[in-house]
Formats: sequence, C-alpha cells, structure tokens
Amino acid sequence: MAERTSHPAGAFSWAELATSDLSAAKAFYAVVFGWDYNDIPLGDGQVYSMAQIGGKNAAALYQGDPPPHWNNYVTVESVDESAARAAELGATITAEPFDVMDVGRSAVFSDPAGARLYLWEAKTSIGAERVNEPGAMTWNELVTPDPEAASMFYGDLFGWTTEEMPESGGYRVIGNGGRSNGGMLRLDPERMGDTPPQWMPYFGHADVPSLVESVSGHGAHVVGGPMQMANGTIAIFLDPQGAAFAVWSGGYDE
Repeated sequence: MAERTSHPAGAFSWAELATSDLSAAKAFYAVVFGWDYNDIPLGDGQVYSMAQIGGKNAAALYQGDPPPHWNNYVTVESVDESAARAAELGATITAEPFDVMDVGRSAVFSDPAGARLYLWEAKTSIGAERVNEPGAMTWNELVTPDPEAASMFYGDLFGWTTEEMPESGGYRVIGNGGRSNGGMLRLDPERMGDTPPQWMPYFGHADVPSLVESVSGHGAHVVGGPMQMANGTIAIFLDPQGAAFAVWSGGYDE
C-alpha cells in the first residue's frame, strides 16, 4: 500500500474521468478496480464521485463533455505561474487559472502538439491519497507525434528529464526529482490510426491477463495486451463509454 499526504511539484497527482454515463461508468470501474464511491453534490444535479480504496481517494468520475476521456493532473507550486510559463512555451491555455472551492487551484492547457493536461495547486486536497497499487494510479503516458519536442517543452515547464529506453521504439521515461514519473510514446498513425495526441492514466491491477479475458463481458474493448514488460504486464482498454485507460501489474514504485 502506498498512501500519500502530499505530492511534489511536477508529479502526477490525480486522474478523473469525464463520462457520458456516470452510473454505468461507476458500476464498470467498481468491477474492474473494486472502487467504492463518495458522491459529492456540486449543484444543479451534478455529482463528483470520488473513487476510493480503503476510504482514501484514488481517482474521480463525473458526467462531462463528450467524448468520454480521462483528465490527468500534475501538481505545481503555483498554477498561475505554471500556466503563464506553459503559454510562453507554446501551449494553448484552455481554462485560465481558477479556484476549485477550497480544495485547490487549477488550470488546463493543451501542449504544442495538442495533448491536454491539468495543473493542480493543492489546498485542502492533494489529489490521490493512494497510488502505486491495485486500483490506484501508477503511471501516466503521453502519446505524441514528436517525443523529443515534448521532452523539451515539459522539461522547460516542469523540470522533467527523459531517458530513451533501448530497443523500445523511442519510448522515453519521464523523471521528476529522481523518481520515474510517466512515459512518452511516439504516435504512429499506421498503428494508432487517427488517435490524437493525449495523456492516458495507468492503474494498478493484480491480474492483467484475467482482466483482458473478462473485460469485454462488461462492455469494454481491449485495445492492446496483455503485454509482458520488464517490470510487469500492461494492457490498454476503452471503457464501455469509450474512454481510454491502461492497467499495469507489478513494478510499483512506493
């Protein structure tokens, strides 16, 4: 178990699902990850559902704008300063800095290639309180047409380093403060079709091959896997509403 009481600047700290059918999505992910939910009313019939493991927040779901997708958050010391810096580096700010009640401050940008990312400045909420275990966020991955340009952009913005893995087709592992923090994969149109540049979360799972065998029975689609890696097994899915996510067994970094 890996509990968190804070996240360092530059670390991925939260993932939330914007879905077209909140009730159905909650039922699906409860089966896949064993999540319980704490539903927080937002007014006008809107609900923000905290996905929990052992009473600790791991992710969230809400009824959002189409198409269904996962939002990925990076903690920063100052949302206002980071958003301004992202714009200087060529990003498009799609949501200017704003307060999220008393829980934090956020902003949203699309990087120069078009991949959307959320910034998070914690106040009463750090984001994920459980990470790097089954049912919790373990990794975040960027699919982009130019990993080298992305490395430069995010290095300038967050101070990230990247290391290209040998014999991996150019896959780069992101480093933040001496810890692995995610990855960057080259977008291959021949293999990925019209997939746009995007960030995708990975969640831990105890038995990826079994999930691959069973998940279609719950309305999801297997995009790829199971794939055996040096430090675990991964698979990529589209959930029943069409949002992409991945799972990973093993290799957890406490």
